[in-house]
Amino acid sequence: MKALIIEDEKAALRSLKALLTEMAPEITVVGELDSIFDSLEWFRTSPMPDVVFLDIHLADGSAFEIFEHITISCPIIFTTAYDEYALRAFRVNSIDYLLKPINRPDLQRALEKLKRFSPAAEMATPEKEPDYLKIFQELKRAESFKTHFLIPMKGDKLLPISVDSILFFYIADGNVKAVDSQLHEYLFPQTLDELAESLDPHLFFRANRQFLISKKAILDIDLWFNGRLSINLKAPTVEKVLVSKARVAEFKEWLVG
Repeated sequence: MKALIIEDEKAALRSLKALLTEMAPEITVVGELDSIFDSLEWFRTSPMPDVVFLDIHLADGSAFEIFEHITISCPIIFTTAYDEYALRAFRVNSIDYLLKPINRPDLQRALEKLKRFSPAAEMATPEKEPDYLKIFQELKRAESFKTHFLIPMKGDKLLPISVDSILFFYIADGNVKAVDSQLHEYLFPQTLDELAESLDPHLFFRANRQFLISKKAILDIDLWFNGRLSINLKAPTVEKVLVSKARVAEFKEWLVG
């Protein structure tokens, strides 16, 4: 499978190539470009690749300008540090939208989609059309992650709480509570499962059944018994926040991603 990478950040380019070499050795990078001008020239003189990894902000402008001059018929995987272009990306043959810095789980998801949309997969199941509705729903979900909550207070009041201010959610005495950066505590009507679904997974991690934590909540981490991790939070907790051995790798990937 042949891939074209259009990326103007050298560090991001090296990182993506390293991940592809490790996770998808069957992919050959046939071109590395960093501008709209070079991209247009490449597509005019080269065969269409099997996939394009496309950064949105290039050295000489927005990558969407490319589509005003040529048609790219292969799947496109957008890579960007910004999340406001998801719907626009969907309109130009995108199969996924990866936020930088790109981590292994997100890239793995994109590669699995790419396999489903590849010519070999289409020949094997010609009656199955690419599930663009599902992709659209995923992109819409990415746009709909919660940024604020309205918390019921005494006296028929609602208090707006920014997600950015929340360190972690936890279950205590059968209730879901949140602790913010000022160490204020709030009672939430949602379940922890519902909160996990509504929050950006890049920002919050379900450490276990009792805790949903943000990166900014973590003070440090202890190695624990049986290969587990014990997370020390910036706000004291009665219960230890333990990550099981089976989820340690996923947690580390999330933390540094």
